[in-house]
Amino acid sequence: MSESEQIREQLNGFREDFQKLRDEVGRVIVGQQDIVDGTLAALIAGGHVLLEGVPGLGKTILVRTLADALHLEFSRVQFTPDLMPADLIGTNVVVETPEGGRRFEFQKGPVFANIVLTDEINRATPKTQSALLEAMAEQSVTMAGQTHALPKPFLVLATQNPLEMEGTYPLPEAQLDRFFIKLLVRYPTSDDLSTILNRTTGTERPNAEAVITGERVLELRELARQIPVGEDVQRYAINMVLATHPDQPVATEMVKRYVRFGASPRGAQALILYAKILAILDSRFHIAKDDINTAAPAVLRHRMILNFEGQAEDVSPDDVVTDLIKCAGDSSAAA
Repeated sequence: MSESEQIREQLNGFREDFQKLRDEVGRVIVGQQDIVDGTLAALIAGGHVLLEGVPGLGKTILVRTLADALHLEFSRVQFTPDLMPADLIGTNVVVETPEGGRRFEFQKGPVFANIVLTDEINRATPKTQSALLEAMAEQSVTMAGQTHALPKPFLVLATQNPLEMEGTYPLPEAQLDRFFIKLLVRYPTSDDLSTILNRTTGTERPNAEAVITGERVLELRELARQIPVGEDVQRYAINMVLATHPDQPVATEMVKRYVRFGASPRGAQALILYAKILAILDSRFHIAKDDINTAAPAVLRHRMILNFEGQAEDVSPDDVVTDLIKCAGDSSAAA
């Protein structure tokens, strides 16, 4: 078998396994295809997902269903104002030794799982939210000077309600930046709502079964990273990230007017990784500028901080991203 044939076979296997996961999740989750695909892409890329939507749209069920479709350990943490960091990452406890003495032993918290659902993450205090920073960035937890590795793959899926502000704490920029993508969960269509009622108000309720192992997820992750990136496409992604900063020469007029802080280098990394997965799903062994454009809203919307004027005029980060893509396309056409 030639190298090109081997690559083609690997890419076909990637798409087949991705479709298996998509179909299995689809047995429970109705519609929301972009949310499902984005979450699966983040899992394969090794990133974390922030799901934002009003209550009752199936955010928690989506995470549970994804865990059911994978041979992975799942845990859920309900974030509340009285939740402490130790309730999340664990703590040292005193245990008796067989010799009758005592010693400290680390008792792992719920973060030591492959898929961790942090429900209503913005209800916890900043102190507790910050306990996730090391876990999300380095896939480890440090307690009393000792570093404990988290299992692989490791995925944090956080949910938050954009409407209810009382009793909530906005996520700090440092934590927002650690989310690979932010997905907006929309209200279902009339047809989807009808299907949801048929599935949930009858005597039988569908359940997802495990179809992919954690080892296979890691294999898909390595395969996605092998997709080459052309210099012009990489420069396109870099310029898009730089254009989110109002002090950069390539910044658009909308960014200069409404944005206070732009995306970090993690945004550029996420753009490329997400684009690589999109390329594979489109049966290509290279990424295109259209892949960058498709990935941009989910990757950049939570990495831009609007200034006072942007908030006062009710400008959304998605409006800014749409303008970025349009300006980038106009620049490419002019070039």
